[in-house]
Amino acid sequence: MSATSLSWKPSTWELPVKIVRPRSNNPNRLDRLAFRRCAMEAASSSSSSGGVGGSGSDADSDKKTSSVWKQLHKGIAEFYDESSSLWENIWGDHMHHGFYQPNASNVSLSDHRAAQIRMIEEALRFAALDSEDDPTKRPKQVVDVGCGIGGSSRYLASKYDAKCQGITLSPVQAQRANALASAHGLADKVSFQVADALEQPFNDGQFDLVWSMESGEHMPDKTKFVNELVRVAAPGGTIIIVTWCHRDLGPGEEALQSSEQSLLNKICDAFYLPAWCSTAHYVQLLESHSLQDIKAADWSEYVAPFWPAVIRSALTWKGFTSLLRSGSKTIRGALAMPLMIQGYKKGLIKFAIITCRKPNQ
Repeated sequence: MSATSLSWKPSTWELPVKIVRPRSNNPNRLDRLAFRRCAMEAASSSSSSGGVGGSGSDADSDKKTSSVWKQLHKGIAEFYDESSSLWENIWGDHMHHGFYQPNASNVSLSDHRAAQIRMIEEALRFAALDSEDDPTKRPKQVVDVGCGIGGSSRYLASKYDAKCQGITLSPVQAQRANALASAHGLADKVSFQVADALEQPFNDGQFDLVWSMESGEHMPDKTKFVNELVRVAAPGGTIIIVTWCHRDLGPGEEALQSSEQSLLNKICDAFYLPAWCSTAHYVQLLESHSLQDIKAADWSEYVAPFWPAVIRSALTWKGFTSLLRSGSKTIRGALAMPLMIQGYKKGLIKFAIITCRKPNQ
C-alpha cells in the first residue's frame, strides 16, 4: 500500500509552547573518522545484499560489518551511560524532542517538558491510537525500542494500562529505567533490559504497539531495523517510528551534496550515528512488507525550539558544571548541538514520523 505524505496540522493544546570543532589531529577524532567510513561501507554492503549475511557469499564483508557494528554499539552504550544522568537532572525522564506550536518563543523549562509529553500524544494521534473511548485501539503489549530511561514506557503503561518492555544498549539506562519504574509503582507493568534492536529478544508477533522514539538514527542497518520492528509486531499491531532523517532526494539526485554530507558526518562523529537515510527510504522499507496505512510526515517545524533550548540549558550554571563533570563523550555531543540547528535551518535534517499497521492474519 502506498504511503501518504501528509500536510498535517497539530491538535489544539492549552500549553503553547562560536561552534567549537574537534581538532583533526586528535587521535580519538581520527578513530571516529575511520569508524564512520567503515560503518558507511558496511551499511552500503548490507543494503545491497539485503542484510548481513543475506547471500552467505561474502564472509569477509560480514565479519567486517559485525566488527564495525560492535564498535558502534560500544560507543552508543558509553555515550548514554555517560550522559543520561545529566539529561535527567536537567530535562527529566523523556530523552527526546518536544512538540511545539510553530514559531513558539519564550518557552520555559516546564513548557519544554510538557512539549515532550505532547510529542508522545501527537505521535499516538497521528497513528490513530489517541481514542480513549475505543477499547480495540488500546494497546496491551508495548515494546519501546531504544527506551532511554523509560519515560515513554511508563507513560504508555499508565495511559493504556499496558505491559511495556524496553530495550537499550546502555546498562546505565536499563538500570535507571527499572529503578524509576519501581519508584512510580509500575514495576509490575514495565521492565527494561540491555538488548540490540537489530536482534530483539522477543517472540514473533508479541506486541500490538511497537514504539521507536528517536532511536532509528542509531541503527547501522535500517533494513534489519525495520525487519525486526515488523517481526515483533502482532497482526493488526501499530508501528510508530519517530526519527532523524536527511531530506528526501530530488528528481535526478543520486546522493546528497558534498557539503550536506560533510555536515551530517560531523554530527555522526559526535552522537555515534551511522549513515543517515531519508524518510522516503523508511517508507520504501515498510512498503516492502506490504504493511497497511503507511503514513509519513515532516515535523521539523514543530520541534524547532528544542535544540536552542537544550543549548541554553547547557549554558546555565547547573548545566555547565554538570556537563563538565559528565565526561568527554557528552561534552563532544554538546559541542555538536549547533550543527543540528544548522541542519534543520538548511532543510537538510528532517524530524520524521512514520507509522503503519501490520495486516491482520
